[in-house]
Amino acid sequence: MNRKILTSFAWVVLCGIALSGCNQPSHQNPLNVLLICVDDLRPELKSFGASYISSPHIDELARSGVSFQRHYVNAPSCGPSRYTLLTGKYGPAGNNALFLRAEKIKQANEAVDPSMPEWFKTHGYTTVSVGKVSHHPGGRGGNDWNDSTVIEMPRAWDQHLMPVAEWEHPRGAMHGLAHGEIRVKSGDMDVFQSAEGDDASYPDAAIANEALKQLRALSADNQKPFFLAVGIIKPHLPFGAPKAYYDQYEGVALPPIVHPEKPEGQTTWHASGEFNQYNLWGKNPNEDAAFAEEVRRHYAACVSYADAQVGKIMDELKRTGADKNTIVVLWGDHGWHLGEHAIWGKHSLFEESLRSPLIVHYPGMKNTNTSTQAIVETLDIFPTLCELTGIDTPPFAQGVSLQPLLENPESEGHDAVGYFNSASTLRTKTHRLTLHKDGFVELYDHTSPEKESKNVADSDPALVEELKRLLLNRLPENDAPSQ
Repeated sequence: MNRKILTSFAWVVLCGIALSGCNQPSHQNPLNVLLICVDDLRPELKSFGASYISSPHIDELARSGVSFQRHYVNAPSCGPSRYTLLTGKYGPAGNNALFLRAEKIKQANEAVDPSMPEWFKTHGYTTVSVGKVSHHPGGRGGNDWNDSTVIEMPRAWDQHLMPVAEWEHPRGAMHGLAHGEIRVKSGDMDVFQSAEGDDASYPDAAIANEALKQLRALSADNQKPFFLAVGIIKPHLPFGAPKAYYDQYEGVALPPIVHPEKPEGQTTWHASGEFNQYNLWGKNPNEDAAFAEEVRRHYAACVSYADAQVGKIMDELKRTGADKNTIVVLWGDHGWHLGEHAIWGKHSLFEESLRSPLIVHYPGMKNTNTSTQAIVETLDIFPTLCELTGIDTPPFAQGVSLQPLLENPESEGHDAVGYFNSASTLRTKTHRLTLHKDGFVELYDHTSPEKESKNVADSDPALVEELKRLLLNRLPENDAPSQ
């Protein structure tokens, strides 16, 4: 399918003007890439308008670059969202998307386009992954996600690392709580926790420490540029972080949950199965306001803990001196409902599941401490990094470069497509349309107070048809991803 079809002729014209007229950063050496992926991170940060979250290190990165306030992922689940990031293409909607791609490579029955790290590798980059970058931390399969014969992203990484410390294996670290506790039976593991201890009492500190080690080694190699991707697990469930981070929210007033009611009629609402599999002590956050607030505080503590790991990585980048020649991208793999629409999780096609943070910084950029309200999507990251580093953008990449927006944050963006299970969605500046495979349509007006709590499809059939056409042009029905 042709991702280059945009919904605004003005955007095409603007891209052309920006590309022909702007001066690219001039560097003696090729620019490195540092990609920081954070799991389940809502755009609820001070740099994205939240008043109560403590996220000083991510906010500092935002001050050094451009924050995309209306960035949308292409799928509201870890696996398919990371597929689009790492391949630059729409793909299957299930968490096994990259493993399915790997099987195609193994079978060699058809040509498989290179992934983003493989593309950079073929252009002279050393590629290293630490933590959860693809769906499985460490990028391997098997029962404990440590089988080196089952590789999630063949040909992509020179090193694909997942330190597990006392959590035994990558699967244990993925759902780990303090001091080596791993998930055996979900119902026996608490949904949140704030144990005494330093950062190393939870798994992400081991990931951050390995990232620091890799930064030192890669920065010392003057022969080749590097593409280093680091994946932070928190704030993914279960919500566990050292007590010091939870204590930051003592006495802090949380804003009310917006539109907390379960939506009426057919939607992509679900019963929060991932959340409800944990021990909830017999409580329901949709019915118990005090418990809902406790869940939200523990999520916030996890955000602050993840932020601290980002701070360590950014400090080490500066200490090595590589910051002077490195593009930094911070990306959230999708959003997360904290009670909006009576959902506690992702996996919907509502705004809360699809909107996530995106921050881009590169040396010498003219716009710093700047945000843009332009709509963009995860598919755009691959071509953006190609343009910023000066390597060729592959013809198969289905996104568009964000360089025009980095040069002029007031520029227009483009509509964002998302998909999951049996529905797909289009987000414009003013509306969201969600199209179910059975033909049912949801239409939400973001200029109204009701936003995504009132389906207005019946009141504007002409707009429904127009947005359906745009969505299917971008994601034709016979190409629509499925499980």
